[in-house]
Amino acid sequence: MNASNAEAGTADRPEKFSPCPDSPNCVSSQSEDNAHFIEPLHYTINTAGARQKLLGILEDTKRVQLVKVEGDYIHAEFRSLIFRFVDDVTFFFPPDKNIIHVKSASRKGYYDFGENRRRVERLRARFEKWVV
Repeated sequence: MNASNAEAGTADRPEKFSPCPDSPNCVSSQSEDNAHFIEPLHYTINTAGARQKLLGILEDTKRVQLVKVEGDYIHAEFRSLIFRFVDDVTFFFPPDKNIIHVKSASRKGYYDFGENRRRVERLRARFEKWVV
């Protein structure tokens, strides 16, 4: 596993995210645990268009840094406003499916007051109004 994948919270292959920890500060569309599960993003346009739209939203979002953009994989860091905590958000576009798997996880702490889930839902609202 390379350092970028380890930081992004993915397993050996980017299409399979590592599981969320037991703490409530993580959500993933690949989680088998209901407490951590969140629906993937959906789109009806072509994958290239969906990828460009998602990248545009991320680039337009305050306190977001794109760490890795490679083919069907995106890793972004979100920083909190006051304490500058870093959360890792990763996206994977599985081939031949009109979904984007997503994982949002805090790097530090235990409880995030639901911020990772709210972040994904805000991204979903912005993304799906353009591509569904």
